[in-house]
Amino acid sequence: MTDSHTTLESSTETSLAWRLALRHAGVAYLVSRLCVIAGAAFVGAELRADDNKLREQLIWGYLSRPDPHARSAILPRSASSMILDVLTSWDGIWYMRIIRRGYPDFVPQAITYDDPEARVAFFPAYPSLVRFVDRILPGGDTFAALVVNLLLGAIFVLLVGLLARHWFGERVARNAMVLVALFPGSFVLSFAYSEALLLALAAGCLLALVREKWIIAGLLAGLGTATRPNGVALVIACLVAALIAFRRERRLSPFVAPLLAPIGFGAFQYWIDHHTGESRVWFRVQGEAWKEGASFGLTALRNTLEAFTKPLQSPTDLITAVSFLCTILLVWIAWRRRLPLIAVAYSAVIVALMLLPATVTARPRFLFTAFPLFITAAVWLDEPRRREWWPYVLATCGAGLVALTGLYGVYGAIP
Repeated sequence: MTDSHTTLESSTETSLAWRLALRHAGVAYLVSRLCVIAGAAFVGAELRADDNKLREQLIWGYLSRPDPHARSAILPRSASSMILDVLTSWDGIWYMRIIRRGYPDFVPQAITYDDPEARVAFFPAYPSLVRFVDRILPGGDTFAALVVNLLLGAIFVLLVGLLARHWFGERVARNAMVLVALFPGSFVLSFAYSEALLLALAAGCLLALVREKWIIAGLLAGLGTATRPNGVALVIACLVAALIAFRRERRLSPFVAPLLAPIGFGAFQYWIDHHTGESRVWFRVQGEAWKEGASFGLTALRNTLEAFTKPLQSPTDLITAVSFLCTILLVWIAWRRRLPLIAVAYSAVIVALMLLPATVTARPRFLFTAFPLFITAAVWLDEPRRREWWPYVLATCGAGLVALTGLYGVYGAIP
């Protein structure tokens, strides 16, 4: 009787702790989305001030023609339209083109970034999902794109909590959910980017792997590899999980996960080659239009050094430096706190693919994709001697989230 009563009390305490963790996560996610909107609103206010000044100069005859450095000589229609412009900028522009116009059936030779056919470089899962939701929801495709990511972001935060709870308990789960919600790279959960879908699929895949739901894990990974190129990290995670299970139980059924995982990438490559009538067209566009080459981390290292030697010259270099140093710190913490091997495999591939390119290298949104590292960071920050750091970490993340959104909104840095 006593043992049964003790077990019931323990279960009740666990349930209460988990509900409290979910409430903390919900508030953090709401605050983080408000931070993104605030950053976008600051951009809109700056643009409106510039346009008001321009209109005044034109009215009083100070300028004979519009300022060529101004974005537009026309005042924005409303605050909401300016915020939406920020949330659909950069990669969002390309995804919206795919949503509205699909993929081109021909890609010119010597293609450049300025050619609309360069959208071939972007994977189809996210625009396909937005197009489907747009048919159901009123409000247009931009509204659908942002609502999809808002919901996917909430699902992702919850799945991170479930993973952290499985590995380290409710307290770490709470801190991990709050940390991923507020980390500056989480701006992608409000932009019309594909990361929100990949993150939800990746977290769901890892959770299915730890629960040994091999078919579900493989299907989620297959969708992930149709979402972004770095979704290939899920293939490696599935393979590592299958090898661990096979070594333990000598069963072949776990290998269904790594067999299903690359289907999304392969299907897209086959379809886009057939659609454009050109073999390996995606790889050509990546090289010609997006200048994707390999530097094996040298670009990140060089930009980091330049951020210290010329700190006011380039916001992009500063973002690279902070991202690169955060990566080193998070990898060190993961090594010290023994992140489970499946999560290590996934995170290692994400980090490697982030540092590999010669052009766009370490960035907050790429580091954010290696979300298991933030779970071990939550473990590290929960140690008694570091708990007093927690408010300062959250304040820094919130400020960084607003600042990063603002920088991207004014095209002050390459995302």
